[in-house]
Amino acid sequence: MGEVMTAQGRSLPADDTVDLREIGFRSLDFSELALRVEDELGDELNFDAPGLRRIATVGDVLDFIEQLQSA
Repeated sequence: MGEVMTAQGRSLPADDTVDLREIGFRSLDFSELALRVEDELGDELNFDAPGLRRIATVGDVLDFIEQLQSA
């Protein structure tokens, strides 16, 4: 997530409870992040996964990525 934000000239907030809308993290940013995760994992993400729809904060994104990496 930090790489996506850095590429856009923004930084990842220290507080992972920050709402994604507050830092300007849009659906397009999430799509870019998802593609990077897919490339890293070598597998496609399930965009219909219930947990994916509940992502609202920086911490939610980081937790989701961690779950994918440990699966």
